[in-house]
Amino acid sequence: LVDAREVLRVHGDEVEALGEIDEETARCLLPTADGVLLGTAHARLGMLRDGAVTMLRSFDEAEGRDEWYTPWGGPPDTRSLSAAADGGLFANVHVGGILHAEVPDGVWSPTIDIDADVHQVLADPLDASHVVAATARGLAETHDAGATWRFAADGLHAPYARAVALEGDRLFLSASTGPRGGRAALYRREPGADVFERCADALPDWFPGNIDSHCLAAGGGTIAFGTEDGRVFVSGDGGRSWREIPGGNARVTCVGVAASEGRGT
Repeated sequence: LVDAREVLRVHGDEVEALGEIDEETARCLLPTADGVLLGTAHARLGMLRDGAVTMLRSFDEAEGRDEWYTPWGGPPDTRSLSAAADGGLFANVHVGGILHAEVPDGVWSPTIDIDADVHQVLADPLDASHVVAATARGLAETHDAGATWRFAADGLHAPYARAVALEGDRLFLSASTGPRGGRAALYRREPGADVFERCADALPDWFPGNIDSHCLAAGGGTIAFGTEDGRVFVSGDGGRSWREIPGGNARVTCVGVAASEGRGT
């Protein structure tokens, strides 16, 4: 997603322009079997198919929309999107909770308390019933596809969470003291554990800004995250040790971990 409007597909050295959205400012995207789903400002969804974007009336008519808000009084955004292993879709509105639909043009139903203040939703790629979210109350987690949620913050120095990632049964979560960051840190939860453990080896004591939504990713044994001041850290041993990747000072706005055929991640 480039300049909040243009959608590109990159494969090796090839870059293909898929289309642009004109009606709203895009905030996030999710490739699906039907096309590219775009979350936008004003808490809307668009579907990019065959070079054109259609705004989804089904999302505009979602139950509870009149209650969505932002703390500063502006319009809410569709902040993050995720697809479950069975193709089910989850959309996070800030501030409007998490909505679920079986297909993009289907009925979008609310699943969680709006005031949980969700910042990122992530469906488990291996278990369609398991979905996690980073919220102002810590981690929100469901094992029944959003019918019920459980919140957890044990071990965190503060419950305000902005990013979440899954590496198999291991979970990673960023937390800080509030929306403007301050004393931000990364945590991991080991399989079967109930308490978060802080990631510390070779990492700063604290990060000044939030480790933000979309800036934490995991897969194939690799975990990576980026910071507001342009630093990128990578772990290959489940978050026990970390190394910093040399780079520029530009703010990191998204991090991804992708499988590379024959070469791991």
